[in-house]
Amino acid sequence: MDKKKLFYDGACPLCNAEVSQLKKHADDNLEFINVHDMCVAESRIKALLRELHYENANGDVLKGLDANVAAWQHTRWGILWEWLRWPVIKPVADSIYNAWADRRFKRLYPDR
Repeated sequence: MDKKKLFYDGACPLCNAEVSQLKKHADDNLEFINVHDMCVAESRIKALLRELHYENANGDVLKGLDANVAAWQHTRWGILWEWLRWPVIKPVADSIYNAWADRRFKRLYPDR
C-alpha cells in the first residue's frame, strides 16, 4: 500500500508543532515531507508553502483544512477533527483557516 503524503512548511513554528504531534500519533501510512527539502520549481514550492497539502496514494490532493483533517485521520484522534468538515461548520472553518494561512505566508515569506 502506498503511503499518503503530508507536505508541510518546516520553517513555520506552528506547523512544526502540529507535525511533531502528528508524527507521535500517526500510523505508518502517512509520510511527512518538509517543503523546504524538496527540489521542485519555485511555483510549486510557493503553492505548497501557502497551505497544507495532503496527497492520497492515488495522487488526489487535498489542501488547507481538508488536508489537516485527512492527516489527523491517521491517528486515534481523527474523529475529534471531523466536525470541522460538517456542512454548516466547513465554510466558517475554511474561512478562518484561509485567513490564517494567508497571514502566515505573508509574514514568513514577504518576498515570495
